[in-house]
Amino acid sequence: MINYVVKMTKDATRVSPEDHARLRSVGFDDRAILQITLIAAWFNYINRVADSLGVGRE
Repeated sequence: MINYVVKMTKDATRVSPEDHARLRSVGFDDRAILQITLIAAWFNYINRVADSLGVGRE
């Protein structure tokens, strides 16, 4: 799961059906893969927004 999230964060265009198959092979179903993807995407999005606005910088 961590490898998937890192790959998605660095370049989501590189995520492939093989990545999803790998997640399934260790026990994640389609719903879990969707949840992993949505949570990681949300954190990536909100962090970029915060960074762009300077949130948390002194």
